Amino acid sequence: MGRASAARGGAPTRDITDGEVGTSRVDIVVVGAGLVGLATARALLESGATDAVRVIEKEARPAAHQSTHNSGVLHAGLAYRPGSAKAKLARDGIRRMTAFCKQHGIQHELCGKLVVATADEEVPRLRALMERGAANGLSGLRWMTPAEAREIEPEVACLAALHVPEEGIISFAGVADALSDEISAAGGVVSTGCGLTSARREGGWWLLQTTAEEVHARVVVNCAGLHADTVARLCGARPKVRILPFRGEYLRLRPERAGLVRHLIYPVARPGFPFLGVHLTRRVDGTVDAGPNAVLAFAREGYRRTDIDLGDLGNALSFPGLWRFVGRHPRMVAEELAQSIAPARLVRALKRMVPALEASDLVDGGAGVRAQAVDPSGALVDDFLWEDHPGAVHVLNAPSPAATASLAIGREVAERAHRALRDVRE
Repeated sequence: MGRASAARGGAPTRDITDGEVGTSRVDIVVVGAGLVGLATARALLESGATDAVRVIEKEARPAAHQSTHNSGVLHAGLAYRPGSAKAKLARDGIRRMTAFCKQHGIQHELCGKLVVATADEEVPRLRALMERGAANGLSGLRWMTPAEAREIEPEVACLAALHVPEEGIISFAGVADALSDEISAAGGVVSTGCGLTSARREGGWWLLQTTAEEVHARVVVNCAGLHADTVARLCGARPKVRILPFRGEYLRLRPERAGLVRHLIYPVARPGFPFLGVHLTRRVDGTVDAGPNAVLAFAREGYRRTDIDLGDLGNALSFPGLWRFVGRHPRMVAEELAQSIAPARLVRALKRMVPALEASDLVDGGAGVRAQAVDPSGALVDDFLWEDHPGAVHVLNAPSPAATASLAIGREVAERAHRALRDVRE
């Protein structure tokens, strides 16, 4: 087998079957160079089963979307259903991630998090959250009185709080850079500016047309995030779920007011809604972000309210699951939209946790877009979701804590890709 080029750009790999140069023929192509795609490629190369692995990415750099447009938080597995893939992979993933950061000198800190109950009805939900965290194997969880909570966060207001010492903050951009370097060093290729436009199978090979060139692969691994369902359909799969993009908008504390928050302050999540609610997050660079909300974006990469992609919008509006989701959660949908249109509402939600915070303390902090799989009934898929097909593995739902758990997810997806490769070769 010819060894793949170590170049990070779009240079072709050596043909692994007949030695011809310039034909871009590899064992496995990973579509999408976000954290999950990069971690999968790394795991494939580490296994030794093949060194002919290529990651193709439509953007000019890896990790351009969800992987780096998030709160930058390390999640330890507190809120996830015990026994779920999220719970298991978050626990494994945070250990792997912190070890990876130490190995590569990547900024991170297990600074701990406070989850605060600010209303009577939230207190029993907070107690249940503590029990869930304990069931998931978190250590050091501590129930706190308001006075005890203020010892950690002097400006916080609450009826009760839960301290989660294992959670923290991280530079996911640093992780993506280190993963890309490891892939290249191991003989893999990360090709940027190489978006997938079509795919078909011929004689046990995938013929993948990209914006840069045609690539041939035995196995395709779809880690396309916001475009995962589209890529699955290009490859002939018919997933029942649809990816809906939810924009999360952030505010940022002015530098002179960043001292209001020392670590991480989260509300008790609302039952039946998959997002964690607006929170306050100190980042590794010392800045403090507030948010995000969760509103339907009019483009899969719609970071601004004015970003509209008619194809993406039509795809969402024509999906019955969207309207059934709205019908299930009309009040929450309205509240999230109101926070987007009138940021003062978001500020009021933050002030319940930190009363000293004022609107004048905040400036625009940018936005991220979450890829959320929704089924036809309108239910948001709550766990990680992947599907195996002949010669392909499709990661169809990888929401938070996918960034934290990416190294663990990558191992799981790589194992599936190995099985697919064995089947193709046989």
